[in-house]
Amino acid sequence: MIAIGCDHAGCELKKAVIDTLTEKGFQFVDLGCDGTPCDYPVIAEAVCAKVLSGSCEKGILICGTGIGMSIAANKFKGIRAALCSDSFSAKFTRLHNNSNVMCMGARVLGTGLACELAEIFVTTEFEGGRHQRRIDLITEIENKN
Repeated sequence: MIAIGCDHAGCELKKAVIDTLTEKGFQFVDLGCDGTPCDYPVIAEAVCAKVLSGSCEKGILICGTGIGMSIAANKFKGIRAALCSDSFSAKFTRLHNNSNVMCMGARVLGTGLACELAEIFVTTEFEGGRHQRRIDLITEIENKN
């Protein structure tokens, strides 16, 4: 299960991502918004809560640039959110960083690319190994601050 949410700038892109990945067998919890102006930190909190609770394996957040969602999501202990705008980043944020939330910008990406990035993100597994040590170091920093 994937948690997905957006602010008013990302509604069309969110719908396209859901439609594309649903056709490939993925299931979503849609946490808003419906197009009504809203505050992106509220949506980021809802998606991150689902990921942190374990009820959703990963999260996808969309706003105008993806920057605001990324900043908000990374305030949650245990969330590793990555702003992605290319396929290499979408793949390697999973392989090496074990990111559990991907953020995208609806005003930055075309629909086709955004759907491709979302698919890469949800299908790529963490490599572990030497990368786990680095994730552990990030967690230590998070726990100290």
